[in-house]
Amino acid sequence: MKRRDFLTTTALSATAIISTGCHRAKENSINDKNININRGKKVTLKLATSWPAHFPIMGTGVDNFAKRCLELSGGTLEIKVFPKNILVPALQVFDSCSAAQIDAFHSGVYYWKGKNPAFSIFGGMPLGLTSEEMLTWLKFGGGYELWREMYAKFNLYPLIGGTTGPQMGGWFKKEIKSLADLKGLKMRIPGLGGEVMKRLGANPVLLPAGEIYTALERGTIDATEWVGPALDTMMGFDKVANYYYTGWHEPGSILEITFNKARWEKLSDEHRAIITSASEEMTGNMLQEFRYENAKAFKNLPSNVEIKTFPKDMMNAAKIALKEIWKDKSKKSEDFKRALKSYRAFYDLNKPYDDISTKNFLEIRS
Repeated sequence: MKRRDFLTTTALSATAIISTGCHRAKENSINDKNININRGKKVTLKLATSWPAHFPIMGTGVDNFAKRCLELSGGTLEIKVFPKNILVPALQVFDSCSAAQIDAFHSGVYYWKGKNPAFSIFGGMPLGLTSEEMLTWLKFGGGYELWREMYAKFNLYPLIGGTTGPQMGGWFKKEIKSLADLKGLKMRIPGLGGEVMKRLGANPVLLPAGEIYTALERGTIDATEWVGPALDTMMGFDKVANYYYTGWHEPGSILEITFNKARWEKLSDEHRAIITSASEEMTGNMLQEFRYENAKAFKNLPSNVEIKTFPKDMMNAAKIALKEIWKDKSKKSEDFKRALKSYRAFYDLNKPYDDISTKNFLEIRS
């Protein structure tokens, strides 16, 4: 009991900082006198993911998150993790959680832009904020409040569930020498990056992880992006495509660990605090692990792989296309307009200081 009381106090204290300084979610604050503590009652939650079982970094990150929740709760909070296609298909976790068929899910936010175009902004912006900057916008710049408000319409409550760091631009069977080479090209690419590619003449395709290699090998698609060297080579893309391009479309993608809102609100303050603390820990660990594993894998890329940078005319066209997408979506969706306004306000606030600090330092260091 003493051990459990210590763990509970530690989790609640940590979350007080997170909730007031980071999440700013009133329901998570433990400043209220009436704290709902779970007194030994066992709670079991079902969490489905969009990844294969124990998938490196993303999948194992969720496995460790569940273990931490069990440990911090003294065994009273068990989160059972179900990989894709066990309870629900990989890209149906959003709907299943919204309908309370599962309690929670782990996936990528931009997969649900068809539900609301604003969701693609919370997942990350092409040519936009890095992971560190995205986390800062969400926690301190108003992004979290907007995200939760919009997810609440679907009976969902989101938490940041990891971030990838800068992603690579993808694997191509043929070299892209100019913008014209994109015409008719079939590429697996989600989110706003996919919409930009469509405007540049490509045909974007959305595929879950387990289907990408086969599609690329058989020529169903001509190119694919995934994450970075560590997971890309594990998927075997280097065996079926030689040209590996530097990134632009996902400089800091955000993953989510999202709960059915009604189920979340029924949890004790103690369990919500533990989940929130564990999600913060997972996010930091995932970002650091991605950086380490990508650095190792990049060093060991096979000799057949050629690192390429997209041609200048393509990137210039991509910037123009992205602004056109902003304009079009803002006209059609008030939510997109509001999210974009918040995002750009933080971008404008952050960029001058980032230029004279991080950017300037990296130029000096190099």
